Formats: sequence, structure tokens, C-alpha cells
Amino acid sequence: MIEVCKKLYKIYRSITGSGVKESLEIIKTYIPIEIKSVESGTKCFDWNIPPEWNIKDAFVIDLNTNKRVIDFNDHNLHLVGYSIPINEIVSFENLVSHLHYIKEQPNAIPYVTSYYNKNWGFCLTYNAFINLDRNASYHVVIDSSFNEKGQLHYGELLIPGKSKEEILLSTYICHPQMVNNELSGPAVLTFLANDIFKNKRYNFYSYRIIFIPETIGSITYLSLNFNRLKKFVVGGFVITCVGDERAWGHIPSRLGNTISDRIARNVLTFNTSNFEQYSWLDRGSDERQFCSPGVDLPISSITRSKYGTYKEYHTSLDNFDLVTERGLNESLEIYLKCIDVFEKNCYPKINVLCEPQLGKRSLYPNISTVDSGKKVRNLMNVISFCDGNNSLLDISEICHLSFSEVYGLYMELLKSDLLISE
Repeated sequence: MIEVCKKLYKIYRSITGSGVKESLEIIKTYIPIEIKSVESGTKCFDWNIPPEWNIKDAFVIDLNTNKRVIDFNDHNLHLVGYSIPINEIVSFENLVSHLHYIKEQPNAIPYVTSYYNKNWGFCLTYNAFINLDRNASYHVVIDSSFNEKGQLHYGELLIPGKSKEEILLSTYICHPQMVNNELSGPAVLTFLANDIFKNKRYNFYSYRIIFIPETIGSITYLSLNFNRLKKFVVGGFVITCVGDERAWGHIPSRLGNTISDRIARNVLTFNTSNFEQYSWLDRGSDERQFCSPGVDLPISSITRSKYGTYKEYHTSLDNFDLVTERGLNESLEIYLKCIDVFEKNCYPKINVLCEPQLGKRSLYPNISTVDSGKKVRNLMNVISFCDGNNSLLDISEICHLSFSEVYGLYMELLKSDLLISE
């Protein structure tokens, strides 16, 4: 996953443009996604896909020294996204109104965009800003282009299962040169999809994997696939900000208690030391679209340090000092556990009346200890809710046991012919 992040790191991405397609081509070498495109100007609900924007070069030269004081090639974040082309000599006073920096983070280059308003600008560290010559003139060049007949690109992979019901797994691919906020999601989803694709135990549900530009990409995807998504999607996640080791968080759906919300809370409760339970009011990624009124797909999100909550967010400090192999691996494991719950959840029903005789089925211990007594108690608690109306996830929540514990007990009962499963 770190390798994927490093391959994608310096490719310039925005909501449209060649960088998105180039990034998707790299992901395609790992999993067999289909790269699709939608024409600029296409109406998608209340939005229209903007012109395709591409950038070749951008820089600012101090004419007193003839040196580049801001250079897009040094870091992608130096350029305000969707900047219009410009080739002018300007004074410092004219230049400064187009500069962005963070005084409180003097070594950070901020991430700034102007997608839907024609503008131009550069971003730099505050330390670089205070060193600019106030008396100099500056040559400003932005070699960008807008194509009204361009395209928005996204990647999609359907992994068919026994059921036509789908789990939707989505991530965005549209930010330049940031790792946790941009690349951790595509990296984890790439390997999650690869595991689902190759692992035969994940074969009940169908899995729809999408790599899309944030906001306009999810709106576009919904507008093209709305009826099918409403009919077949029974759960899923938006995967973003999953690369660091600092924290865990759950952003719920708008309704707050979908199957995806419940699975996320269950897995995080029993597999992490603690996590932050956010509310719908803390949303910020594509769950905004998937869970919007009238859409209301059962989609939530598990993150590490959530967007907007960590100091490196939307700056050049969101780099490989923040994102680690361990952070990515732990996030992948958490999402695999969520997939496990989706696949294994069922509605067991006990096939005897009253409590079953466990001893004759070798389910009652020969020697009574604290541990064996606890297991029997857990087993009997699980049995008491196996009425065909409670799922294994329901029983896990009621009995305050992890899903994996409940599933293990369920398998023992199943092997002893005490259950039928629906």
C-alpha cells in the first residue's frame, strides 16, 4: 500500500484532468478496474461537470534575482487548483492578493482550490512568504488549459457474488500530493478489493468498487446509476483518511443506524482500544452525497485521523511522516473485518424447545473453571436469542460480545445440529 501511495504521490490530480486518468491506470495494474469517463457539461442532478482542467507548468520568478521563488514542480500544492492561465509581470502588491499561506504553520504549504470561480493563485509556506522581496517585480506563469469538451474520469470494478445485492466501497482520487487525505483511501481500497477479488470466502454479496473525484464524482456516479444503486446496495463505506496511527473514528450515515453503521461500531468497539463516534453533523466526504435526502444509501465511514481534525490536514505536511505501513495495514484489517461481518451475518434459529442438553453434544465442559463457565454462559446467552428473528450482529450487540465471538459459538452450535440458519 505504501508502494501505491508513492507511485501516485507526485501525479497532479484534480476533479478532472489527465492526472486522474494516469492515477487510475496505475491502480489498474493492481486490480482490474474499468476506467470510465463522462463529458464536461453533463448535467448531474443540480450540478454540471466542469471543463476538464490540465496543468503543464506554473511558477513565479523574482525579476531582481531571476530565480523561481514559487515552483509548481517543487510541490503540487504550490498552485491553486483550477487556476486560469496567466503570463504577466506583476508588482508584489498585485501578487500578494493571489498568495495563500498559513501563518500558524510556517512550514506548511496549504491546499487551495477554485473549481467553480475563475481565478488564479499560488500557495507557499509562511516562511517563504516573509522572505519575498517587497520591492521586486514578479513574472507569473500558469500554463493551464480548460477544455469544454473534456471529461471527468473514474474507475469502477464489480466483483460479482452469489447475490445481486451489493456492498458499495468508494474512495476519492482528486487531491494533489497529500497522503492521508488523498492516497491512503485509494491504497487501502485497492488492496481491500484485491482481497475480496481473490478470497473465495467473500462470495455471497457482490462488491462494487469505485474510485471517483470527491463530491462532483459521487454526484455524477449517483446521477448515472441511481436506480440500480437504490435497488441493490445494502451497505458500504466511504474509505478516506486511513493511513496514520493516531486515532480511529466512525462517521455515520445520515440515518445513523444502518447496517453499515452498526457493523462499523461493532468492529471498532471490539478491535480498537477506543474510537471517536462522530455524528452526521461531522460529515465531510462523499457520504454527504450517498446519504443525502432521497438517496439515503446505507453508507458510513471508518477513518483514522478524520479529515479536518489533524494539524497536517490539507497541507504539504500530510506526507509520509504521517502515513505509515502499520497505519495502512491496521485500516485494511478493520475493513476486512467489516466485510467478514457482512458475509457471515445470518439469522440462526434453535431447533429444540427449551434449553438444549449441551453435555451429550460435548458443548459442556468436563471440568468447571471460571473460563469454561464464562463460555457456557455466553453460549447459553447466544442460544436464548436464536429465534430466527435476531441476526448474529443483533446477538453480538445484545450480549456485548464481539461478532467474531458470536460467530464462533454459532459455528459450534451449527456443527452440533442445534441450529438452522436463514
